[in-house]
Amino acid sequence: MTIQLTQLAGDVASFYNISQDLAYIKLKSVFSGETESPRYDTLLALEQIFTEQSVVCEAAASYKTDRNGSYTLDDYYALPEDQRVELIVGYFYTMLSPTFGHQSIGGEIYRQIANYIMEHNGSCRPFIAPVDVQLDCNNKTMVEPDVGIICDPSKIKRFGIYGAPDFVLEVISPSTKKRDYALKLSKYMEAGVREYWIVDFVQAKILVYYFEGDNYPVIYGFDKPVPVNIYGGDLTIDFSNIAKWLEEGME
Repeated sequence: MTIQLTQLAGDVASFYNISQDLAYIKLKSVFSGETESPRYDTLLALEQIFTEQSVVCEAAASYKTDRNGSYTLDDYYALPEDQRVELIVGYFYTMLSPTFGHQSIGGEIYRQIANYIMEHNGSCRPFIAPVDVQLDCNNKTMVEPDVGIICDPSKIKRFGIYGAPDFVLEVISPSTKKRDYALKLSKYMEAGVREYWIVDFVQAKILVYYFEGDNYPVIYGFDKPVPVNIYGGDLTIDFSNIAKWLEEGME
């Protein structure tokens, strides 16, 4: 992580026109959790840097770069069924098969959400990947969140979700980290997602973006239940099982 932060600090330094040492200190405070609510301009800088890097590295890896930005749902549906990708603003991003640990974390969180909704006779519907989400209601974006909650039944279609879910959660993996921290954060916020969680199990942290609130992100650890804001905090997610599995060596 030190090498990654050092490299990233150079980009942030150029963006802010500050020294690389100061940029490194800023980044370290954000990713270590010392800064619970980073300044919005800091997040924008990271978003720009991560987005530029992820588009160049990921999109160019498997697809013709001369069509980047112009792919549509017709291209998405024309791909082989065993080729997992996300389509974001006309760019394809390869999705690797999730690990057992990744799926266990998503499944445990989904279980708790589904149990809460059923026990309270709720009308919202939880879902877990793989479910296609046509986020912007256009033909240029189709994403696949790890876990979500949809409260508008008119958005539930045979193919998946048409429009923005109310709640979206992504479990960080090495192949999607830059995308989840920056590009998808921006897309979810713009599309009208009410709440977005990033679960980074390597760092044992959860970043909670409640876009209807004043302060975000709020950073939590795995040591206490984390409130789901769209339910007013009445629903909380307990990470104790996940923490236990990680201590036992789950990857």
